[in-house]
Amino acid sequence: MRLKDKIAIVVGAGQSAGEGMGNGRATVLRFVQEGAKVLAADNRLASAEETAALARQAGGDCVAFEADVAREAALAEMVADALRRWGRIDILHYNVGFSIAGGDAVLDDFTEAAFDRIATVNLRGAIMACKHVLPPMRAQRSGAIVMISSISAWENYPYVGYKATKAAMIAFTQQVAIQNAQYGVRANVILPGLMDTPMAVDTRARVSGKSRAEVAAARDARVPLRRKMGTAWDVANAALFLASDEANFVTGVALPVDGGALVNIN
Repeated sequence: MRLKDKIAIVVGAGQSAGEGMGNGRATVLRFVQEGAKVLAADNRLASAEETAALARQAGGDCVAFEADVAREAALAEMVADALRRWGRIDILHYNVGFSIAGGDAVLDDFTEAAFDRIATVNLRGAIMACKHVLPPMRAQRSGAIVMISSISAWENYPYVGYKATKAAMIAFTQQVAIQNAQYGVRANVILPGLMDTPMAVDTRARVSGKSRAEVAAARDARVPLRRKMGTAWDVANAALFLASDEANFVTGVALPVDGGALVNIN
């Protein structure tokens, strides 16, 4: 019960179409298993409701909330809703982002429209979510913010929008960490590597025309540790640690969860 009596907002609590479990859904389930009350936010309410139903089946206290991260007003209302329900917010977990689904491309083919879509969701949404959750966290003199970036921020990744926004998220998280340390608010960012999730695998299969098995096998082969991608539970467990009091003296950290990918690069 590492999150007993904690109030958490998980943004991106639904998941893309496909097989298996997404990072956001797994994090919600792990948080409620550890005693947190969770507001499961997503721009697709039906998907957030599915997550909340699974959490309640496991005995957790979880409520779905519809929030489009492209609208600051929706993020402000999300925070207000959590405060109305529970009176405080202990954890913000921002798990929203996309690449090729938003039209991402190599530089020669990259468009302004793709940049606007990707930057709005991946980066601006994270910034605005923090803008609205920080005042109550500062007032209560405690809080944990956990962002999801990607090892693409540091590796040789071909698509412009995702790399740029995920790199910027690391810098922004560090800024939040140092500027809010005096208030007892911590901020850290997770850098997942190759993960076996619907967004990462099924989306690529649809775009490439390959089978899911082909895409998964090619990704597995690139992972140093056991030649096997990570799962959403690996990300959820890292988020649990960073959100919990076990990480009470950890802030401003970019934590790779990548099966040794960055070590292999460096």
